[in-house]
Amino acid sequence: MTEKRSSFIIAVKVMNMDKLSSIQGLIVQQRKEWGEILSGFETRNKYVVMDSTGKELYAAVEEGGSLMLRWILKALRPFEINIYTFDQRPVLNLKRPFRFYFHEMDIHDSQGIKLGTIKRRFSIIRRIYSVLDASGQDTYQLFGPLLHPWTFEIRRGDQDLGKITKKWSGIMKEGFTDADNFGVTFPASWDCTLKAVFLGAVFLIDFVHFENKGSN
Repeated sequence: MTEKRSSFIIAVKVMNMDKLSSIQGLIVQQRKEWGEILSGFETRNKYVVMDSTGKELYAAVEEGGSLMLRWILKALRPFEINIYTFDQRPVLNLKRPFRFYFHEMDIHDSQGIKLGTIKRRFSIIRRIYSVLDASGQDTYQLFGPLLHPWTFEIRRGDQDLGKITKKWSGIMKEGFTDADNFGVTFPASWDCTLKAVFLGAVFLIDFVHFENKGSN
């Protein structure tokens, strides 16, 4: 790869993720279509990613997969989610293979470069995930406290640095639409790449712990 080509890729990567710079929180809101609400049949998931003020930043769309897999495997189905700017420029690609328990997901940037991986670890009671960097090194942990089932704390060693939280939009609305809303917080000083990895983690946590459970 020439130096000119490398500089172009870095510029595109920064341009597409620059909306994550300086912010310390995101809201991820699932959007349900009326056909799915009325029929109860699970279609491909769609989300909007907003900053903490509610300004829309990105759209996220589940792509690929078959109707049969969604019907049989439901929340366990493998999936690929692409995140775009609203002028349709690619930002992130999230890939989750089928796993019965040890769920994992790889996060790539718009050029296909791996940014990190989220992996579930074995735990009988608590919900624990490792956050790996692009080289596979264990750098952070997502920890789900036993008495706070809607929260996953972002930890590094003994430090609590942020959290991913399931947010209820109201009992009637949430129960009727089965839509999920999440908030993720992290230090504003973090690099956009690291923030993107934790944004990706929201979607894996949604599928594993909350998909098809909103109305239960």
